[in-house]
Amino acid sequence: MKKMLYGIILLAIIAVLVACGGQDKTGTDQASDGTAPKEEKITLRLWSHQNAAFQAGNEAIIAKFMEQNPNIEVKYETFEYDLFIQTLQTSMPAGTEADVIEMFGTWVCSYADGGRLSLLPDNLMTYGQAQELFYQAPLDGYYCDNKLYGLPQEFNLENGGSLVNPALFEAHGVTYPPQWTDFASMIADAKKMTEFDGDIMTRAGFNYVTGDGLSFAFFAAILQQGGSYFADDGMHFNFDTPEARNALQLLVDMAQKDQIVDPVLFNDESNWVGDSFFAGNVAIGFVGSWAAGEGMINYPDMVFDYVEIPPYFGTENRFAADSGWGKVVSANTKYPEEAWKLAMFMTAEKENALLWNSNTSTIPALKSLVESPEELLAHAPFLKATFNLLPHGQFIGDLTDRDQIFYEILYPHILDALQGVVSVDEALMSINTEANAVVDSR
Repeated sequence: MKKMLYGIILLAIIAVLVACGGQDKTGTDQASDGTAPKEEKITLRLWSHQNAAFQAGNEAIIAKFMEQNPNIEVKYETFEYDLFIQTLQTSMPAGTEADVIEMFGTWVCSYADGGRLSLLPDNLMTYGQAQELFYQAPLDGYYCDNKLYGLPQEFNLENGGSLVNPALFEAHGVTYPPQWTDFASMIADAKKMTEFDGDIMTRAGFNYVTGDGLSFAFFAAILQQGGSYFADDGMHFNFDTPEARNALQLLVDMAQKDQIVDPVLFNDESNWVGDSFFAGNVAIGFVGSWAAGEGMINYPDMVFDYVEIPPYFGTENRFAADSGWGKVVSANTKYPEEAWKLAMFMTAEKENALLWNSNTSTIPALKSLVESPEELLAHAPFLKATFNLLPHGQFIGDLTDRDQIFYEILYPHILDALQGVVSVDEALMSINTEANAVVDSR
């Protein structure tokens, strides 16, 4: 009888312990796998640079995401571009960055190498699956050492297209839409629309003098001649080539011989192409289609278009492309599952990608938006001019430090050549020496 009593008591104790152990702690403790408890409302931080069109696109998608995920609040913070770069460089080593970051694809591998970015889990998307969805050039900026660290939203195309002002074409008796058969015919039209007050240029026919514009035009002109800007080892650079010399000479001739832009008055620091175009001081503005998105917001009453320009050399508009803007997740996020959910919601879902590309007037990284472009073109019809270019693009490659190469080496030395401060050969020698020093220093 006592044994039965003890047995009954023991079973009762076990039942209580099991019941206590099985109680749901959701809403009080964080799950062991790093996901948010189901009943707890969490906050994810998202960072991006300040750009009116980009911010409008992000805000619209964030609103949809929070409506569909009421337990997740997204705090969206933006920074002026230079401050954004500085903030990334200081916050990521300290581990104080946002959970999700809108990052330029060409920067991604440098941050991934430092262990500061989260890997996209294969159970969410493999690289092979991503290749089916996204164009290779933008995707490969997020693929480092055979690992995927994010997803692109933009096919960054800074070459092959330009803003055009129809009123200036009409005022100067220039055919519109443009009927350019080669690059020389475009230069001829630009010359007709260039204006002077005495010796002072008051309107540039073709403004291409920017940090991105000069660098991408230089690279494209090399590629279009069948050359390469990389040395044989694929790491160092080689600008001591006939193709590089021809490319730089073309850029110099447009300023000095054709006089379709004054590189002293029009450059990155003075009369930047986007500002000068929408101020009516430029007839043809060489810049990515993203500038049109800003123009639609900031200059809603101005009539303008975005058109394809001919190749600099030959008939194939070959070009090098950055991978463009997209979303990555911090390695320090407390909620990786929710952070990736937000990142993929913004990049890989067609409706949301359409919303972002439509607002920003950027070329989609998502193939389906280009293959069936009707909805996108209804919002941004001038993007159509870029679609013919996409098959001719290639990923720009590992430049070691893209921004240093572009803005501290290529741009200033090419600008010096355009302004007549140095010769073409002197500029190429300086570029070659300094760019390879960057490679060797790493």
